[in-house]
Amino acid sequence: MAAVNAPPRRGPLFYVGSGGLLCVMLVEAAAVIGRHVGMPVMGALEIVQAAIVPAACAGMLIATLRGAHAAVHMLTERLTEATRARVELGTAVLAALLFAALCGGAAWLASEYWNSYEQSEVLHIPFRPLRLLVAFTAAGLSVAFLYRALRPEKFS
Repeated sequence: MAAVNAPPRRGPLFYVGSGGLLCVMLVEAAAVIGRHVGMPVMGALEIVQAAIVPAACAGMLIATLRGAHAAVHMLTERLTEATRARVELGTAVLAALLFAALCGGAAWLASEYWNSYEQSEVLHIPFRPLRLLVAFTAAGLSVAFLYRALRPEKFS
């Protein structure tokens, strides 16, 4: 018999996001301590910016796949079931279109700057893999919302 309040299964996305947030926390703590003792950590902001990208991408994917986005139900709970289903379908289609547009924009930027060797100033962290991660994440989010629009019973 399964436990009633079993914790959610933690997959690779959880660990990618957790690792990114842990990196941000450690780097920022070292940077603050370094500033106070007179030894600043060079490039701390660049590391934080690079670590936030996989953490944010993983968090958005997890929330979307679990249907756990923050939502205000003040209006939707007052709708009839049929109207609520149409509104949910519309929001899923609009979200799919939004993330498809974001994927297109991120892919366009990645292709425009592919051969420019764009990187951060101090630590020379390349932006190319971060741009690709954002594009692939936006594509995944678009597919997830499109799937939700086509198969709403799977996400109820």
